[in-house]
Amino acid sequence: MIPMDHYELLAALFDYPGPDLPARVAEARAHVESRYEHAEPALKAFADLLPGDGGPILTDAELDEAQELFTRSFQVQAVTTLDIGYIAFGDDYKRAEVLVNLRREHRAAGIDCGSELADHLPNVLRLLARWKDEEIVVEFVEMIFHPALEEMVREFGEQQTEARNAVYQKYNKTLIATSQDRALVYRNALVTLLHIVRHDFGIGPSGRPEETSPFLASIGRELDIEEKGAGHKPSTAVPPPQPQQRIYGIGKLT
Repeated sequence: MIPMDHYELLAALFDYPGPDLPARVAEARAHVESRYEHAEPALKAFADLLPGDGGPILTDAELDEAQELFTRSFQVQAVTTLDIGYIAFGDDYKRAEVLVNLRREHRAAGIDCGSELADHLPNVLRLLARWKDEEIVVEFVEMIFHPALEEMVREFGEQQTEARNAVYQKYNKTLIATSQDRALVYRNALVTLLHIVRHDFGIGPSGRPEETSPFLASIGRELDIEEKGAGHKPSTAVPPPQPQQRIYGIGKLT
């Protein structure tokens, strides 16, 4: 099995930003440049769009801006979520099975998930770096992780962004003002990761057609509940996610 230690470096790109974010990005770039030339342009674009003057530490003002970009991308008015299991399965019970199995694997690998769930992207990347069972790793990446990454990248697309903004504007939500390039800064980090995963595991694009994602659907549901209260039927019917039928967990872990 190929060395997987670089996933520890990539995990740091998706942690909540701290003052050392530029140093984390520089360390990841040094590794990517030496092994994944095709992925380096996207990572360079990510670095160039982050606040700061190129130094290893962010000032307080730069850190505030970096944290706002992260929050916009993954938390408030989020472009996507970092929870891989939710991207793959939505609210389906299969996600609960995946979480149980991942928690067991995290414990075995000595990984502290902190306040996040076991399927949170940085936690999953750290697990990939330490997982010893090649058969499980390959099945997890091919059937759950890679399709979820593709979906996350798609969520940064123009069509999805317009649909998301339309949902918020429908409910008179104030959109966080920022430039289009800055708003999509984390797309570059995800594209970098997607290139590397495809290279490491020999996976090509899935070619799956566009569809309504469970994450974008959840935004509409949450705003419906906020406006109308619990127990009301959502104003827009959204089809449930349709994951591959044979996934009920992580392969032989179940």
